[in-house]
Amino acid sequence: MTGGESFRVDLHVKVLDESVVERAKERGLDAIVYAPHFTRLPDVREQAARFSDDDLLVVPGREVFTGDWRNRRHLLAVGLDDPVPDFIPFDEAVDEFDRQDAAVLAPHPEFLNVSLSESDFSAYRDRIDAVETYNSKHWPHHNERARELAAEYDLPAFTSSYAHLRGSVGEAWTEFRRSFDAADELVAALKEGVPRRIVRRSGWRHELRCAAEFAHLGWENSYEKLDRLFLSGMEPTHPDHIAYDDRFDGVY
Repeated sequence: MTGGESFRVDLHVKVLDESVVERAKERGLDAIVYAPHFTRLPDVREQAARFSDDDLLVVPGREVFTGDWRNRRHLLAVGLDDPVPDFIPFDEAVDEFDRQDAAVLAPHPEFLNVSLSESDFSAYRDRIDAVETYNSKHWPHHNERARELAAEYDLPAFTSSYAHLRGSVGEAWTEFRRSFDAADELVAALKEGVPRRIVRRSGWRHELRCAAEFAHLGWENSYEKLDRLFLSGMEPTHPDHIAYDDRFDGVY
């Protein structure tokens, strides 16, 4: 990690391997937040620790799918100590994040049917630490609307590549005006609203990668969703899974 007066982090990445780490370093990142879908926190932590080194900090995160498949709102939690399952009610998820003093981020606001709405920001403004104002899967009007929400509710901004594809890592990053040495320092900065700027790449290569990420939604919302709903059995992050030791019984 750099020892300067800034810290560049891609705050939401879904993929992680040697090529992702290499690309992140090539892009000059100091850290990435690794938050894959439907993966329990201990597994995320294990992978994050495996791929962290002196040049790149990999921070474990969880994008929790609150609610059911038809009515779900995503929240990105960074700094969790205990696992939190998907599919629990929104209020219960927020309460659990508060209990663990995690940073709570609103990814891709008002995007499709999986995001926080304006009424959610109105109701939960004091419990949200940042709003994603640029996302590589967004169209320009989505990003413009996200910036409007951040301004209206006076919430700090963040950005990410939201990389589901390895080549997208580092297409956008949040640059903090402070350097960090550990994940807990990043979490504190998110919660404290430390000054930062939103940075993204530009040009035709960036536009192509953004288009590829948007096209990937077709896979996520077609066969992959069908497989998860009907073919693969219980998700490892389902609240009834044995891994949660009955902590969330009856909430789904």
